[in-house]
Amino acid sequence: KAKAANIVRQAFEIVNLRTGKNPIEVLVRAMENCSPCEDTTRISYGGIVYHLSVDVAPQRRADLAIRNICEGARQAAINNPRSIEECLAEELVLAGSHDMKSFAVAKRHETERVAQASR
Repeated sequence: KAKAANIVRQAFEIVNLRTGKNPIEVLVRAMENCSPCEDTTRISYGGIVYHLSVDVAPQRRADLAIRNICEGARQAAINNPRSIEECLAEELVLAGSHDMKSFAVAKRHETERVAQASR
């Protein structure tokens, strides 16, 4: 837990140096940009399974946003000379600017595209 807190603290310092903005503001903007509004659920009816588009609850939206940001930073840090702090800071900055290079923003668009197709 202490190691995770130190990683986030150092990532916030890197975000502050790169953007010159408050890191909490960048985090909130990133969560807004990468939290999905729609998702799909599996419906089984008479032995047939199909997907149905549903709205996402606010708490789940926040949880999915944080999960996708962390997953993108973790994948970027694997087999890379950059540290996890630098990867997390870059993911936050990209997600905060609504850039498709961000894993979390790309995941949101993919989820919403699948949900729209299953309406």
